[in-house]
Parts: sequence; C-alpha cells; structure tokens
Amino acid sequence: MSYKDVYQGWQKDPDAFWLEAAQAIDWDTAPNKALSDENAPLYEWFKDTKVNTCWNAVDRHVENGRGDQVAIIHDSPVTGSKKWITFVELRNRVSSLAGALRAKGVEKGDRVIIYMPMIPEALEAMLACSRLGAIHSVVFGGFASNELAVRIDDAKPKCIIAASCGIEPGRVVHYKPLLDEAIDLAHHKPAFNVIFQRENEVAELKEGRDYNWHGFQYGTDPADCVPVEGDHPAYILYTSGTTGQPKGVIRPTAGHLVALNWTMKNLYNVDPGDVFWAASDVGWVVGHSYICYGPLIHGNTTIVFEGKPIGTPDAGTFWRVISEHKVKSFFTAPTAFRAVKREDPKGEFVKKYDLSCLKQVYLAGERADPDTIEWAQQQLNVPIIDHWWQTETGWAIAANPLGIEELPIKLGSPSLPMPGYDVQILDEGGHPVKNGELGAIAIKLPLPPGTLPTLWNAEDRYRKSYLNTFPGYYETGDAGMKDEDGYLYVMARTDDVINVAGHRLSTGGMEEVLASHPDVAECAVIGVSDDLKGQLPVGFLCLNAGSNRPHEDVVKEVVKLVREKIGPVAAFKLAVVVDRLPKTRSGKILRGTMVSIADGKEFKLPATIDDPAILDEIKGALKTIGYAKG
Repeated sequence: MSYKDVYQGWQKDPDAFWLEAAQAIDWDTAPNKALSDENAPLYEWFKDTKVNTCWNAVDRHVENGRGDQVAIIHDSPVTGSKKWITFVELRNRVSSLAGALRAKGVEKGDRVIIYMPMIPEALEAMLACSRLGAIHSVVFGGFASNELAVRIDDAKPKCIIAASCGIEPGRVVHYKPLLDEAIDLAHHKPAFNVIFQRENEVAELKEGRDYNWHGFQYGTDPADCVPVEGDHPAYILYTSGTTGQPKGVIRPTAGHLVALNWTMKNLYNVDPGDVFWAASDVGWVVGHSYICYGPLIHGNTTIVFEGKPIGTPDAGTFWRVISEHKVKSFFTAPTAFRAVKREDPKGEFVKKYDLSCLKQVYLAGERADPDTIEWAQQQLNVPIIDHWWQTETGWAIAANPLGIEELPIKLGSPSLPMPGYDVQILDEGGHPVKNGELGAIAIKLPLPPGTLPTLWNAEDRYRKSYLNTFPGYYETGDAGMKDEDGYLYVMARTDDVINVAGHRLSTGGMEEVLASHPDVAECAVIGVSDDLKGQLPVGFLCLNAGSNRPHEDVVKEVVKLVREKIGPVAAFKLAVVVDRLPKTRSGKILRGTMVSIADGKEFKLPATIDDPAILDEIKGALKTIGYAKG
C-alpha cells in the first residue's frame, strides 16, 4: 500500500481506520466505536474501552514469549555504566514498585510527580503509575524549585518519586534539596516521597515523609494491572505557557496506545525486537512517546541514554551507541546534530564506527535546516527524515512514513500529513491561502487519537489557546505553507513571522540561508523593533569549530547571501557572531527572549533555559551592532 492509499483510507472512513489500528492492542473491553463527538469541539477516542497501558507495554510481551528480550538498555557515559533489563525483569521491577505505591495508598486517578534523570528507574516509575491507573506527571530532572512547586500545586500529587541527583558533564545536580525547597514553596503537600539513591550521591531523607526506593518496596506484594477507561488520563505533561503558568497537556490512555503503536512500524519502520533510540529526555514529550511508551508497547528495545551529543566524551558518542547496541531507527533533535557537525564538520568520528545496523534517522523538536540534513545524509548514507509534531499532539503531524512508503525528501519540509491530520494553511480571517503563501498552520477537528482532548483543570484555557482563533480547527501556533504536492513547510512559530515594511517574512527562511554558509554551524534570526520599517531581522551566527576566518567577512557574506536568495525585501543587514545561542534544555532556541533583550522589554527568565549566563553574551553582541535597548 502507498502513503496515498493509507491517507485516503483514513479520509474515507476515520472510524474504521482507527478501529483497525486498535486491533493491535490488548483490551480488557474492546472498542465498538472510535470517535465520541457528543461534546464537540472537545472530541474523545475509544471512550467505551477498558485497558491498561503497563500491560500492553510490559506484561503482554512476557505472556507472548518475549520475556527474555531486552526491553531497556541504559547507556550512561557520564557515569561510565551500562545495564540491560529484559521484559520479564522489567515486569517484576514495575509490579514491585507499583505494589509498594499501592500499599502507601496510591490508586487509580491519583497523581504522582516524577522528578528523575535519564535512568531506567524513571521509566519504571512511569510504568508503575500506569499499572495502577495513577496519573503521572514527569518534571524534567533538575528543574528549578519554583517551577516544580507550580506543577505540584497544579497536579496536586499524592506522592513524588525522585532521584537523589542527576549527573551532567563535570557536575552533579542535587535533586533532593531542589525537591525539598519546592515542597516548602508549594501550597499542596504530597503525602510522601520515594527517593532513588544513586551511588554518586546519597541524599538525606526526612523521616516519615521520604522513603528509600528499595526499602520502601520490601515486604509489599506486587501489584496487578488495573484496567482503566479509554479516556482516563495516562499522564499530564506541562508545556510552557505564554502567561508563565504552564499548561498541563492531558494524554488519554486508549488513544495514546493505539496511535503510538501504529507509528512504530508505519512511521519509524521498526519491527518488534528491533532496537529503537530516541536521544531525548523523559522530561519532554519525545521521552514519553518514544523512550518509554511507543517502543515498549510495540515490543522494541529502547535505549535510555545519559549523556550529551558532544563532550561525553566526544562528538562520536551517538555513533558509538548506535554501533554498539545495533540501533535500527534513531531519533534526535536538529540542534544535537548541529552540535556534532560543529565539532566534527568532516565526519571523522562517523568513520570510526560500523553503522550498518542504522536504517533511518528522524529529526524533530526544531526546524531542521537543509544544511544539517545534507550533512547527515552525506555522513550516514541513510534517509534523514525531518518530521513535525508538538507536546500537545504526542506524535507526528507531518512526516515521511518509511514503514508505508519512502516519499521523495524535500529539504526544509517535514513531508506530508499523517493519517488523522487534515492540515490547512489559513490567513488571519481563517480562510485557506494559496499554495506557496505563508499562513497559520491549523488542523481541522477532530484531532486523531493520542492527541490532547483538553488541558488539566483548564478547559477554558484549552479553548482559548487552541480552538477559538479558527473555529472548527486546532491552532498549532506555527506558521508555514504548502507546495503544489501538498508538502508542508513549517517556517516559524507564528510569533516569529516578522513584518518588515509591510512584508510578512519568515525568520526560518532566513535561517535556512544563513545555515547554508560553509562557516556557519548554527544560527538564529529574530525581528527587532525599528521605527522606520516596523521590524528588522538580526542574525546570530555560531561558527564551525576550526573556522578562523574574520567574523566581519562571514557577516558580509551571509548578508549578501540573504540578499541573493530572499531579496532586498528582507532588509537583512545586521548579523553578529556569538559563541552559542540561548536554548531550552530540549534544544529549542529562545528567540522570544532574544527579541525582548533587543527591544529592551521586561521578560521572565524561562524556566527551561539551559544556561542563563548566555543572555548576557547576547546582550553584549546586540550592543556591538547598535541594538539592545534598556
């Protein structure tokens, strides 16, 4: 079957399409109906079912004779350790932890916050919650106390599961003091905490409130899987909100199971038993969907990697892990590849490893610039697939579905919409625009299974954030266009479309041109306020390691390039070389914060920022070119 056949099959009969996909799941009560539209525009999927996520991710593989297959590989260059856990071991560990949680009163519907680094126990905690029907909310390990407190107050967890520390290159992040301070700050107090003590640092436990991970399980009975309704939340994942109050995205159990399982073969082209690696963190949506749940539900081996693309120990760490653990499908962020490319532009490290096991690479999280994709294509000689999705959707909106058909790759495009997504480009009035015209990317309702039905305790905010701008559509917050073949181009967040003398221009388009310069490893373009033209673009350039050309020469050349490729209309004249760009810990560039610095506006330091000191460097760089008000 071709992609076109599959997509048209979904369009013709969405219910039949998803009911067929649902047959791959073990149900306690199987679905008779896929979509519930009684509360439109709040749609729900597989409401009439009973099912358990942990059973589908762990126990059923043991029952089906795959118990000895490795479920989780932990590879931790920062601690110099590796570990392999089979499905039968995983079932025993998860049922024991779930039994201990149940003995302390955690039951279906209770919330549990998980605050852990990239260790197998983080996945075990997630699975133990889903075994009981408890709703977990993973908070990125090492997040500031205030941010953790905000999430405690919103989710109101019965307990918090944490580790004593996280390990970063060259430093230990002390989780327990951060957790203690967060509980002091929060109005809601959890009944108890479970602390996994790492060898690198043993935290001090408060008697009566904190329990040791192992001691707490001693003498308790293992727990069986608790079936839950199809619309029961599997988890809450907080995504940053514009108001500073994070939005709690809900993931419904049944749709999550069906959609993720469908993607593993159709999108990522892996069969049960294959090794799949998503180099992300369990604190982000990629970690939920494709480190923990997707691979395990489908019967794949998943890798939990505790390290960085460079520096643990070098720019070859990705290739070592792929070669050593026989990874078939690899998923990472463009920013990780840019970091590797900057350190190793000629791919010397790639040549050191046998990568014959690797069949495809997927990029998501930020726009994948053509230059990075071309570099990866040359080095790895496998399809490099850009695909696009959001925390809210939980899986890809647009992609190249290699398990169905390898579509022609168009650089700069995440290819075509996946079944379930009717993607439209709309003008400000909500009318579709012509092919090739920039507009707001919106998805016709209903969204497919596995996507958010609403926000945790915030239905009004859900409607306002996603549904009200374009009635009948979900507003993605991204801007882009389609070409004559229906390929989608995601150019920028809607906020990053700048208005230069009345012309709406995409900063993503300009970044694409800057990134094509041979000396540029990474870049960002922002729009700064200008009295004459409304906004003017400013480029920030990080150069490749080993580039020793004068900065002013590189700047002149990129200005000329933009003039040639986009035209004088872009009014692109300002660029500056910097050592690094301010990013979130998941690798997204903080363009909005950079705009605030340039325009001299007040801004709240983003909770997810990787290194706040970079903002001073950005301010200094802006001053050198005559910007940075205030």
